[in-house]
Amino acid sequence: MGKGGGCIASKNKISKSSNKYENSAKLSTNVNPSPSKNLKVFIVFYSMYGHVESLAKMMKKGIETVDGVEGVLYRVPETLSKNVLVQMQAPPKDDSLPEISSPSELADADGFLFGFPTRFGCMAAQMKAFFDSTGLLWKEQKLAGKPAGFFVSTGSQGGGQETTAWTAITQLAHHGMLFVPIGYTFGAGMFNMDSVQGGSPYGAGVFAGDGSRNATDTELALAEHQGKYMAALVKKLVCG
Repeated sequence: MGKGGGCIASKNKISKSSNKYENSAKLSTNVNPSPSKNLKVFIVFYSMYGHVESLAKMMKKGIETVDGVEGVLYRVPETLSKNVLVQMQAPPKDDSLPEISSPSELADADGFLFGFPTRFGCMAAQMKAFFDSTGLLWKEQKLAGKPAGFFVSTGSQGGGQETTAWTAITQLAHHGMLFVPIGYTFGAGMFNMDSVQGGSPYGAGVFAGDGSRNATDTELALAEHQGKYMAALVKKLVCG
């Protein structure tokens, strides 16, 4: 959980707009939460073999190093049948990690980190199906102005560490969300050529190989860094 240190509520009142052409779908101006409220970064992910999940847990760890910010883990619903998952040798899901019950829950978050494996250079269908279910949020622009980042898993070094995130940006654009890449803020670790490692300026990443390769210490550290980076940015955007 977060450690307190939430924003101090502003005493300034926002006057009502007199613009008669203002769209009915309005960007929320309630950016000053009560002093006792922890800001929330939702970590919403799909993981078939556990690689993305391992990064997601490190994201949460990084987020909660920032006072007043809480990381909340959510799985997206599985779309494949149990028989297909067995044939793909997918391990059972961790029941301690909740499945997001409705897309409407996203409106409660102050920021997001979305994680997913690649399928031919794009996000997995399970995550795309979840984004496809956010139509009402899109219609009302409930997520507009909220920051979001991506983290990914690919099977090989040329499997789409960058394109998987790159092609996902369209989802954020239609919602009016702010894409937050990590750039090279991780420092020297992103320039290490001594070992194979996932991740890019777009976000943290892990190479899964045939499914048996686990995330390395560097890949996990980059995920933790991204969580901390996003939490600090969310706090700055919301609290000023």
